[in-house]
Amino acid sequence: MENAVTFESRESGSVSGTEDRTENTAKIAVRRLSLTDFRCYPFVRLETDARPVVLTGPNGAGKTNLLEALSFLVPGRGLRRATLSEVGRIDAGAGNGETPPRAWAVAARLQRGDMEMDLGTGYLQNGGATASKESRPRRVIKIDGKPVKNQTELGRNVSAQWLAPQMDRLFLEGPAARRRFIDRLIYGFDPDHAGPVAAYEHSLRGRNRLLRDGCSDAAWFDSIEESLARHGIAVAVRRRDAINRLGPIAAKARGPFPGADISLTGALEDWLASGPALAAEEQMRQKLLETRTDDAAGGGTSLGPHRSDVCVRHRGAGMEAAQCSTGEQKALLVAIVLAAAQLQAEDRGHAPLLLLDEVAAHLDSTRRGALFGLVSELGIQAWMTGTDEAIFEPLGARAQRFRVSEGVVVPVA
Repeated sequence: MENAVTFESRESGSVSGTEDRTENTAKIAVRRLSLTDFRCYPFVRLETDARPVVLTGPNGAGKTNLLEALSFLVPGRGLRRATLSEVGRIDAGAGNGETPPRAWAVAARLQRGDMEMDLGTGYLQNGGATASKESRPRRVIKIDGKPVKNQTELGRNVSAQWLAPQMDRLFLEGPAARRRFIDRLIYGFDPDHAGPVAAYEHSLRGRNRLLRDGCSDAAWFDSIEESLARHGIAVAVRRRDAINRLGPIAAKARGPFPGADISLTGALEDWLASGPALAAEEQMRQKLLETRTDDAAGGGTSLGPHRSDVCVRHRGAGMEAAQCSTGEQKALLVAIVLAAAQLQAEDRGHAPLLLLDEVAAHLDSTRRGALFGLVSELGIQAWMTGTDEAIFEPLGARAQRFRVSEGVVVPVA
């Protein structure tokens, strides 16, 4: 990549794991990960095999940053939902706002069965003087060295699911995080879902802008509401179909991990339950027309898949997830992610990468051992972080280990 951001690996700064002992042609695995000016890392490169990866070290050492870097290799805003300008490295001692956002890059050599490919993404501050449009800060994506125009292409080549401490209140807080969670699960086995979601969000921003600006041009509203209804119903249909497929798998308990009943609620879901998608699309278009005045007063669009919610019930206990204990909620999250990984393996022939930030430490020993066993059984390259190396001892030779300290990563023999 031009202008100080490169997807090419440097020889210095690399760290290597041991040779792969568990090759599985059905798994997807990162074989090399390179970071340039990403978070706390000026440059680092990890050489890995196809086994799960364990990253241990004190809090603040940079473990989560490595998982976040991997999360940028799939569509979306990554594990922390950071903006592109927020993840560039900041020089030590620099004050807030005193330095401009730094260009950064993440690159990976990916193995999927017998095939290998190079993926890269990064934040480019400017593209030179050749064209003003190209000089804007932007995200750049490359596959095997060739630029691609949108993130959907990443989803067709690699997928990842993650669990992180900030998700511990997923069932207790607002529905937006739950929608993002379920959409990310869907991207794993239906990467084209990203297209309607992005198109809907673009149209939603456009209508909300018209509402805020007090626009009275009916033709503008008609055009954008036609797009909003078409893409909104497409998102709702894809979510419904995905839940119908994921549901039977998630409903089955996996050892100490409970079965989960998953459903969607909202006006669009009610319409789709009682009639065809085309009728729901027309209903949505008509409702958007009728609610323009109220939505302008309320400050935003009140109808659409951005208002739907995801409901989860603990199947064994027969209660809503929000009413379960913290430990049971964590177990439900793990169970749903593993169910999605199984569905993806069945659909696409490989399970996703699994990024587990401080998850093992918050499971009891029985569930922790079961998690390690299921990861191996499903052929997942899980990247797991923790402060205590001892909790990963049950993995034995099934995992490769690295210690992280102040942005330095070294392999553990």
